[in-house]
Amino acid sequence: MNNRYHGSDAQNFITAHPHCQPELALRVYTSRLIGQEASLVLHGGGNTSAKAQVTTLLGDQIDVLFIKGSGWDLATIEPQGFPALDLGYLRRLRALKALSDEEMVNQFKTHLLDSTAPSPSIETLVHAFLPHRYIDHTHADAIVTLTNMADPEPRLLTILGDKIAILPWIMPGFPLAQAIAECYENRPDLEAIILRNHGIFTFADDAEVAYNRMIHYVTLAEEYLQSSQPASQPQPAMITDSRLDAAMILPLLRGALTIDSAVPGNTPPFLLQVRDHAVIHRCLNRDNAQAIYSTGVLTPDHVIRTKNYPLWLDLQGLDEEQTAQAISVAMADYEQQYHHYFHTQVTTKQVTRTCLDLKPRVILIPGLGIVTAGVTEKAATIAADIAEHTLLAKAQGAAIATYQELAEEHIFDMEYWSLEQAKLKKGNPLPLSGRSALVTGGGGAIACGIGRKLLAAGARVFLSDIDSQRLQRVCGLLAQEFDPDRISGITMDVTNSASVRQGLQEIILGCGGLDILVPNAGLAHVATLADLDEAAFRKVLDVNLLGVFQVMKAAIPIFKRQARTGHIPAQIIINSSKNVFAPGAAFGAYSASKAGAHQLGKIAALELAEIGARVNMINADGIFDDHGISSGLWDVVGPDRMRSRNLDPEGLKAYYRDRNLLKTEVLADHVGNAVVFFASGLTPTTGATLPVDGGVAGAFPR
Repeated sequence: MNNRYHGSDAQNFITAHPHCQPELALRVYTSRLIGQEASLVLHGGGNTSAKAQVTTLLGDQIDVLFIKGSGWDLATIEPQGFPALDLGYLRRLRALKALSDEEMVNQFKTHLLDSTAPSPSIETLVHAFLPHRYIDHTHADAIVTLTNMADPEPRLLTILGDKIAILPWIMPGFPLAQAIAECYENRPDLEAIILRNHGIFTFADDAEVAYNRMIHYVTLAEEYLQSSQPASQPQPAMITDSRLDAAMILPLLRGALTIDSAVPGNTPPFLLQVRDHAVIHRCLNRDNAQAIYSTGVLTPDHVIRTKNYPLWLDLQGLDEEQTAQAISVAMADYEQQYHHYFHTQVTTKQVTRTCLDLKPRVILIPGLGIVTAGVTEKAATIAADIAEHTLLAKAQGAAIATYQELAEEHIFDMEYWSLEQAKLKKGNPLPLSGRSALVTGGGGAIACGIGRKLLAAGARVFLSDIDSQRLQRVCGLLAQEFDPDRISGITMDVTNSASVRQGLQEIILGCGGLDILVPNAGLAHVATLADLDEAAFRKVLDVNLLGVFQVMKAAIPIFKRQARTGHIPAQIIINSSKNVFAPGAAFGAYSASKAGAHQLGKIAALELAEIGARVNMINADGIFDDHGISSGLWDVVGPDRMRSRNLDPEGLKAYYRDRNLLKTEVLADHVGNAVVFFASGLTPTTGATLPVDGGVAGAFPR
């Protein structure tokens, strides 16, 4: 473990933050050092604090505790991420015999110095009851690995020395704070306290010393684990060394993750993430791998992200039919076991709880890797990071002793703890959460508007275009508004079947499948039939008609696989054109190709209804640009239209605005709204046409 502390950097950090106490500035600095180490904390895990004096509005000097706020990541935390609480009052709570979780949180909220500050860490009282100015707490992989072994105390004392104490698992909150405070009071020489299945606290009155102690003890644990590994790793048998077909397996798996027999209709679609580097494959292919890696979480803090147990899937040597059957059987078995766990615990504890969905969040597949599931890209990533760390930690621990997981009654307490559940219930789910979308023609104005509205509705969005520069410009623009991890650009030629198949495979590997397909790529050409060159005519047909055919044909197997093991309602929304019903002179190639694509959409609606897929069309008109992104069609058509009407660009826009019945400007966002309407499945509609043109009477569907 690298020690990243540098005195000059610490002083510079204090200087750069003149408006906060030096103690808080140092706290932020060393917290970020801790947060940079994924093997110490993952995704908001761990917490840090500092004690200082502040002057109140009335001029009184009071002692305060600055504690990491809920939702902040130590790697990027700012001073405002440390809410300040009245330390003197918090310490008086030590005299209580008991304190419920809900009342404890109430006491935190009512003794904040700033009512708008983030919620303090649930372990605030641990930091308050210990006397030290600086306290660091992490879920260090190496420490937790060593505590998840039978009778770990003698080994830990041998490795780490006699200035540590070891406590059994205790639920976070008031009881843990009391136990840690009592432990230190009995041993004031302690430099660290280790909690079994939880992590490590280090403390000191100096920020550098507290941080150094954390690095020191974690390094000792890491060095011991490393020195205990066999000289050479066992090589997997040849029969298990083959890689599986992820493009076939992931949509089947994703479909199976949508059905929940216990909570029908209440499980959203999941996005999947795959981790498949060589070390993971080596771990999953080793002898006795299932017994080693199908065990419980390293720390109960992970259970709300990953559930306690992963699902193990052995799909080696199976064809698609057998794979679908194996996934369905394994998923049903997992659900049954989770259902049994839940009802056993509520019965034994005599409590009332609402059962969560029964689906796994981590799936281990030899020959494929770690697959994780989440309603959002972020949730799937968090689960994947935790699962990868867990796998590697268990691999190291297996060389030393048998893994001893925490008893299920303790796991249940954390998984169904009201304070932990609250973290996952913030905000209302968006209508397209968990769904993935592909928009072709991604480098143009309409795609930008469609992408924006899909992202705003919660979708994971892929934009494709043959022009990589235009594509990256649109992706960059949307990344300024939304999480960049939710947007991907794929350079793809819709007229080339191999390019389309490769592009869709990238999507499957990126999120597990596809739910929403928006064929939007288009090409325009201005010429009367008498002057229309055959090569130009074929080029427009290739993009506008063949391109729609190619992407739909490549997407259908994905939709069918997802429907085979579950039900994620697939949506195809074709961006047709007002010209389908009201073609224009000297625009024959475009109008005919768009009409053909429109007709393909109706045929797809007929053919795909049996798997629940819906296919609808949007007829848009008069969309010139979007936030500086030009329309490829108007780049071609605009100059001719302006010359024929003696108009400048703004005049041309006004002409098209005034010719529609509503006298309104039609924007790319309006097309995006129409796409989201269909994609959300708000009505049982397929084979329909929705004009987005302000009302062009000649283009009314009929």
